[in-house]
Order: sequence, then structure tokens, then C-alpha cells
Amino acid sequence: MTTTSSRPAPMSVRELAAVTGRITDNVQRVIAGKPEAVRLALVTLLSEGHLLVEDVPGVGKTSLAKALARSIDCAVSRIQFTPDLMPSDITGVSIYNRETSEFEFRPGPIFANVVIGDEINRGSPKTQSALLECMEERQVTVDGMTYPLGDPFLVVATQNPVEMEGTYALPEAQRDRFTARISIGYPDPAAELAMVDGHAAADPLSRLSAVSDTREMSSVLAGVREVHVAPDLRRYAVELSSATRRMPEVRLGASPRATLHLVRAARAQAALAGREYVVPDDLHAVAVPVLAHRLVLSPESLNARRTAPDLVRALIARIPVPHGPGR
Repeated sequence: MTTTSSRPAPMSVRELAAVTGRITDNVQRVIAGKPEAVRLALVTLLSEGHLLVEDVPGVGKTSLAKALARSIDCAVSRIQFTPDLMPSDITGVSIYNRETSEFEFRPGPIFANVVIGDEINRGSPKTQSALLECMEERQVTVDGMTYPLGDPFLVVATQNPVEMEGTYALPEAQRDRFTARISIGYPDPAAELAMVDGHAAADPLSRLSAVSDTREMSSVLAGVREVHVAPDLRRYAVELSSATRRMPEVRLGASPRATLHLVRAARAQAALAGREYVVPDDLHAVAVPVLAHRLVLSPESLNARRTAPDLVRALIARIPVPHGPGR
């Protein structure tokens, strides 16, 4: 577990752009032809949230998570979720020490700065629930004792579509703790050919080195927190989230936590764009990945083949956009 002795000063937007540019270039050495997926992964990191990567096997979900983790010199752990994985395999366990006649806590793999949860929906609901406290409160409670997690702390989880054999649907409470959900998708033929030419001889992950560290990232995150969100845009974010709760097509809408994540992600998006303030386009750029995975659609919507991303896009088109300066 990596910690910092003092909180660094906030980084300026110009310095922040240089750091995130290095990370982006590093990740794209492994994930070619998917700039949108890489951007959203960086947005999630900068908004101090957690990322869910959902797609079919073999399109680079785990490679994206590993490339992001290896780009930062920090404590990284990987958890392979299986049906027999237990909660204590994630959080850690208290073991009796015969020499001291006391119980000692042995930390689990969750005690890292970047935690890769591979195929999270292959774990049982009981095991998945072990992440709830970790992701929201950044702490672990075992046998009545509470242990803080590292700073920064990011969970990058991958999952296969629930229709695939041997998977469990993520509980609504856990989906709500993921800031964003993204899908990588299949590469276009040119990108796939480039991958075959460049990756067939050696795994590019093996040659990837860190381009930042935890102290620098702490300064970056402090800089993102300084990005200004005007009152009109805060109200606009609240309206986008609350409108999902009034839609007849939706059985369960976005939570207040979703609104917080939406604003934080918009700050990160603005910082990546080199601005010290949020504009409506920043909210639009992150609204679908932040809100869509939290919506539970009605049976009628499912029968009509409506999708949650389509509904969020419809809200963006329908709700009036603030026309203030954004500052």
C-alpha cells in the first residue's frame, strides 16, 4: 500500500495536460485504435472513480486495465474472479500468531493503488459485495477493525456480457459505485492488422514502463478538484440525473451518487481538454458512460429493444442546455 507523507499542491492545467498526455501515449502503445476508450479510462482515473470495462472476450479489456496500471509507478494488484473466490481472498484475513498470542491482519490484494478485477461477474454476489465498502469509503473493515486503503485508489474491473456462460449480473449497488462503464469493441481492420504486425512477436505490455508516480498523480488529482463548475452547470447535471427517475421507460433511475460522479467526470474531462472550467460539452461527453449503466429499464423498454445509452442521449437532446459562459 502506497501513501504520501504530505498532500502535494494542485497541479496547473498545463502541467496536468503534459502528465495525462504521457499516460495516454503509453496506454495507446498497447490499445491501438481506441482513443475514446483510453480517454474515458483517463477521465475515470482523474475523477477519482472506478471503471467497469464490459465487452466480449478477446478485445483488450484486461490489456487496457494493465496498461493504465503500469503507466503509473504505484502498487498494483490483480484479482481473478472465479465462482469459488471468497470475500476474504479480496479484503484480507486475521490470522492467529502463536508467538505473540494475538491475531494479525494479513492484507488482501485490495490494498493497492490500482486494483484490476478481471472478469468480476464470474464471482458470486457474496464475493462481489466485498468491494462495496472498498470502492465507496476507501477502507476495509475486518473483524471490527477498519483499515484505510491507498491514495490514489482505483478499481478497474472487466466483465463479459451477462449472457455468457458462468456469469452473474452485478448488483445495482455495485454498478452504482463504478463511475463509468465503457466498451472497447472490435478494432477496425486497419487497427487489427497493425496489432497483428506489432504484437505477434512480443507482448507490448512487457515493454511498457511507468511514466508517472503516485505523488505526481496526487498533484494531478488535486488540480482536477480545482476545476470550476458554474452553478448553472451543477443544476444541469442534477436535472440530467433526476430526469432519468421520471422516465416511464426506466424502472430505476440514476442515484444522487451518479450526479456526483457526473460532475467529477466533467471536471476531469475539462482538465483533459486544457480548461480550468467545465462547459456543457464536458457533461455531454461523459453522460452516457456515467449514467447509462446505472439505469434499470422497464420490461416494456426491454421488449421494445430500447437501450440505456439511447435513453440518456434522448435526455441530452431534450433538456435545455445552459448558455452561460461556464466560468
